[in-house]
Amino acid sequence: MRASRLISLLLLLQSRETMTAGELARELEVSPRTVYRDVEALSAAGVPVYADQGRNGGYRLLGGYRTRLTGLTREEAEALFLSGLPGPAGDMGLADAVAAAELKVLAALPTSLRDAPARAGQRFHLDAPGWFGDAEPPPLLRELARAVWEDEVVELRYRKDTEVTRTAEPYGLVLKNGTWYLVARVDGTPRTYRVGRVVSVRPAGTAFDRDQAFDLAGYWREQAAAFLRSMLREEVVVRLSPAGMRALRWAVEPYAAERAAEAAAPPDGRGWAVTTLPVESENVAYSQLLRLGPEAEVLEPAGLRDRMKDAAVRLAGLYQ
Repeated sequence: MRASRLISLLLLLQSRETMTAGELARELEVSPRTVYRDVEALSAAGVPVYADQGRNGGYRLLGGYRTRLTGLTREEAEALFLSGLPGPAGDMGLADAVAAAELKVLAALPTSLRDAPARAGQRFHLDAPGWFGDAEPPPLLRELARAVWEDEVVELRYRKDTEVTRTAEPYGLVLKNGTWYLVARVDGTPRTYRVGRVVSVRPAGTAFDRDQAFDLAGYWREQAAAFLRSMLREEVVVRLSPAGMRALRWAVEPYAAERAAEAAAPPDGRGWAVTTLPVESENVAYSQLLRLGPEAEVLEPAGLRDRMKDAAVRLAGLYQ
């Protein structure tokens, strides 16, 4: 446990140059007294750790000192080469940077761990786009990625029902099911734009002050959940066979299937269960529930039940 903490302390100093005992204690979740003892241990081991006195002082490493990554376990080294996504990185124009970084990490690994990238590559591959989605990145993705890295204000032309122009502060990019989205502040409010619908990107020539408290992952989770809730604004009551309940997640949105499973009443003697299914609209529910065939019976609303009944009669006529 302490050896792992010493390595973490050393890597923190390598990445941030100077840190106070209090800052190190917060990062490592220990007391400042423990930090003092750990620094003494590193010094005794020959690591050139020095303490600068004064208001802006703190612990630092002697200029240029770097450690080889001998503290990595095999699992950590292999996970490291899984953490990069070469496809999305290449889409953003970072393929060369990722390759160079991997080479540098590989050179720093001890001989016993040099096979880590090969082992990881033989066992795992991430194919982010959906089966029938367009694998080509949006034309303006690299320009937006550059603006995100440089905190540069841009003027976007965006196509929805009509083309609109927005002055935006690009905070981040999200890849969801093979589709890229831009998260940007417009008039002080975070907004989400589908990158494939961006018609043009023009740098405004100014930088913006990024809100360091903004949590891109947290924002995306909240927006995704809110989007699903707003999209699935209607409900239908259905009776599902055991096979229909299992197949529901393939016929409707996974979120809707989860809500239906939670709301399901106890099954009857044949295993059929009645539940409430959130849907986008009656028309969408019609096309979705037809996929379940005889494994689903619509109970409400009456209009949708009549449409399903009519479809069943016409389908039966095809096979007579």
